[in-house]
Amino acid sequence: MSTEPNPSWREGKPVEPKRLWFGTITSAVLWIVLGMADIVIAWRSCMVQQDYGIPPSHPGARVLYGGLALVFLAVAIYSGWVSYRTFQYLSDRRRLMGTEAVPRKEFMAYAGLVVTVTMGMGIFWLGLPPIFLDLCWRAR
Repeated sequence: MSTEPNPSWREGKPVEPKRLWFGTITSAVLWIVLGMADIVIAWRSCMVQQDYGIPPSHPGARVLYGGLALVFLAVAIYSGWVSYRTFQYLSDRRRLMGTEAVPRKEFMAYAGLVVTVTMGMGIFWLGLPPIFLDLCWRAR
């Protein structure tokens, strides 16, 4: 009997690498892009200089930023769903809290879930202030 682990155990079930990477990095990339869009939209909509006070933002800036945040949040939720389904497919354990996620593919699927939850909350919190605050007031 050999004491080495079975090589098929290391490779696991076949999963496309695109699926693993989509679930792992999509939410983080969307969070970064939304942060950059926040800067660009606030800068572009508040370019009008006034001598006194805070200039009003362009009326469509809130709609554009809010729509972008909602679309990004929906895509982040979808990437989390892809990670969850991939994790269920790869893992023998169905409960997330009891998993060890030792094989690389299983770890990437589980990491995709963690990244999606954290960055999805970041996208939510980054998209929330324009609902209550003026973009130009918040940018100053």
